[in-house]
Amino acid sequence: MFFLRDHAESQKVSRGVLGTYLGGNEAVNAMHWIFDDNTALARHSHAAVQFGYIIRGAFRMTIGDSEMVLKAGDSYTIPQHVAHEFVSIGETEAIDVFSPARKEIPPWGKGAEQ
Repeated sequence: MFFLRDHAESQKVSRGVLGTYLGGNEAVNAMHWIFDDNTALARHSHAAVQFGYIIRGAFRMTIGDSEMVLKAGDSYTIPQHVAHEFVSIGETEAIDVFSPARKEIPPWGKGAEQ
């Protein structure tokens, strides 16, 4: 199955966060994010393992009890059910992959499946 980026729609997820569903299935799904400068994503956890890659900008991240600043080119893995939070430093763009797929992420503009 293919997901065409040109057909995917971006949606404002929360104040300062733009999300684009990149595709997936029951086992895995992926999101593209753009955070405005100094935008916080509140501490939360979920049943999926989360792998992320920062394309540009930076995040001050807390995973469990560990805090670190990650910049473009850095990546992170968040285990299942571990609380985490993000604060963007500058406009920040990232990709996240979740496994198993997060059902609560609405598949906005899935893109043309081919």
